Amino acid sequence: MHASDVLPSVPTTTDDALAIFDAAEPVETDTMIGTWHGAELPTDHPMDGLLAASGWWGKQFIDAETVHPLLFPTRDGSALWAMNPILAFGGTDLARVAPAVKKASFVTPIAATRRLWQTGKSRARLRTTRYRGVDTATMQYDQLPINDVFRRISDDAVIGAMDLKGSPKPYFFVLRRDESLRLV
Repeated sequence: MHASDVLPSVPTTTDDALAIFDAAEPVETDTMIGTWHGAELPTDHPMDGLLAASGWWGKQFIDAETVHPLLFPTRDGSALWAMNPILAFGGTDLARVAPAVKKASFVTPIAATRRLWQTGKSRARLRTTRYRGVDTATMQYDQLPINDVFRRISDDAVIGAMDLKGSPKPYFFVLRRDESLRLV
């Protein structure tokens, strides 16, 4: 999936992404229940490119207490598996000091070492929080100071702003509902 599959005009700056985000309607938490395919919105954030380089597929919201924030396809692409985010976000510091690492592909090494990364446990929960003056659905990571805040683009698509503690600007992505693959 590409961001252009969800947005008619893909933003390239934080200000452009914030304009789309702020204009979008809030999301009820119940609306997020399901499996969602994702894509990054490149806005010159230090994390730009990391999810794509990792092969990230999307997120799954089973209920308000059971959320898998990082889904990846199996090697054959027939199913999805959940990654433990505490392990995944260790690479963000490397990307800050060596930005060229974001141009590499980590899809094959991650797939080959899946058993080290995979978790069967929920690693986030879903709540309503206030962000930029609006109450809306938010995914809160269990082990990390990160909230993914959602706004409605359409009945089956949302824009997400990842609010990372210590980051002066949000990291943006889009999600589109996609129930085509099951979690293993």
